[in-house]
This record gives sequence, structure tokens and C-alpha cells, in this order.
Amino acid sequence: MDELKASIGAWGSGLLGVIIFSGSLPATRVAVAGFSPLFLTSARAIIAALLAAALLVLLRQPRPEQRDLASLAIVALGVVIGFPLLTALALQHITSARSIVFIGLLPLATAVFGVLRGGERPRPVFWLFACLGSATVAAFAFSSDGSGALIGDLLMIAAIILCGLGYADGAVLSRRLGGWQVISWALVLAAPLMSLLTIMTLPTSWQGIGVPAWLSLAYVSVFSMLVGFVFWYRGLALGGIAAVGQLQLLQPFFGLALAGLLLGEPVAWTMIAATGLVVVFVAFARRFA
Repeated sequence: MDELKASIGAWGSGLLGVIIFSGSLPATRVAVAGFSPLFLTSARAIIAALLAAALLVLLRQPRPEQRDLASLAIVALGVVIGFPLLTALALQHITSARSIVFIGLLPLATAVFGVLRGGERPRPVFWLFACLGSATVAAFAFSSDGSGALIGDLLMIAAIILCGLGYADGAVLSRRLGGWQVISWALVLAAPLMSLLTIMTLPTSWQGIGVPAWLSLAYVSVFSMLVGFVFWYRGLALGGIAAVGQLQLLQPFFGLALAGLLLGEPVAWTMIAATGLVVVFVAFARRFA
């Protein structure tokens, strides 16, 4: 019974984190219409860092040990700086639909770094279903939108690599520090650099920045940068990096659903069919992890 509760808690937390993250790319797409990618990246990190610092102080969390600083720096590089900046830059060259191709590869990147950094050893069959799931997401995205620019594709590949690394190191560290503590300390660690970048990239004029851009900045700052990681790192720490990481395969479809509801983009029946396949592959990947 305890094992079942732990499993439900791990996968439930991971799924909630994925749902929160699903709004990140649509929100970023809207936000870069009003803010530069550099300002958006630094501003969202500073807002989240202020909230994280308040939580750490109010709840009297102990400072991380010296041995944890290197891993926290990797988390900061991957998910606080690298992924937000590179995706914001990429979305200036490619559509949000095309970026889904690369988000679909994130579970595989996370699993690889889970092996390299977390010492996990999934069974060989796991890799089969992980690759099938990623291929399904990629095929769906390419069939939905085949246009794009090479620079945008390369930026997204770099973003996925850094994000997978940050996810894996953060999950390992979460087993000792706790999920929300890891992302909070990573945000605080990156705050000095992000503060300087924010000052250097302030908009020359605040006029013309619409309400949607401000709301999108708020979303990626509070939810994408902090709240989502509280649930995501908890799920990875409890259920395993490679196994729970496969839930990211659902993120593109949640993102498209949000884009359809909030941005008025059409949702094809192929999305539902592909989602069904991905759910099957996620279930089998979990079974053999």
C-alpha cells in the first residue's frame, strides 16, 4: 500500500509539473512579442528568485552544502538560464508548433542524463519505448508544421540538451534537499547574473507592451520557473528520472491544447490519436524502467 501511494504521488506530481510546463512555450511565444529574449529570460528568473528567496527565508531552510553548489550551478545553467533563453531565441525563427518536435525529445535527453548523472540503469526495453514515444511526438509535430529555420532548430536542440541535464541533476539533488528547495537555491544562485542582465536589457520604452505580454511574463516567472519545478522535481525524485521523465512526452499535446483554447489555434484529430499512442508508450516505458 505504501509503495502504491508513493507511486501515485510520484506520477501525480510529475504530471502536474508537466501540465504547468505545457503553458511555457505558448506563453513565451506571446511574451517575445513585447519583450526581447534576453530581458524575458532575466526578468522571469529575477521574479522567480525573489519568490524563492522569500520561501527559503520564511520556512527557514538550511543553506546547501559546499558539495551541492556544482549541481545547483548545473541546474541554474540548464533550467534557469539555458532553456528559457534558447527557446525564446528559437521562437523568433520557428513557430511554436515546430518547437514541439524538440520538446518531444526532452524525455529521452532526461533519461540519458539520468543514466550519466544519476546512475540509473533502465532495462533495455525501456529505451525502445522511450524512442518510440519520442518518434511519435516528432512525427506528429513534423506532420503539423514542416516549416522552420536551421538556426531555430539548432537553438532548440541546444535548449533540450541543457534542460535534460538540468532536470537530471536537479532530480538527484532533490533526494537530499527537496524539490522546491533545489529550484529555489538555483534561482538564488543565478540571481546576481540575471539582475545584471535585466538592467542591461531593459526596454527602451514600456509603451506598446500589451497586457498579453505582461500576463505571459507573469506565467513563465511564477509557474514555469518555480511552481512547476516544485512538483516536477518531487516526481522525478520519488519515481525515478528515466521513468517519470517520460511524462514529458505528453507536454507537447497539453501545450497544443492550451494554444487552441487560449490562442484560438485549431486542434486536429491527429493530435488526439498521437496522444493516445504516446500514453501507451509512456505506460510501457514506466513498466520497464
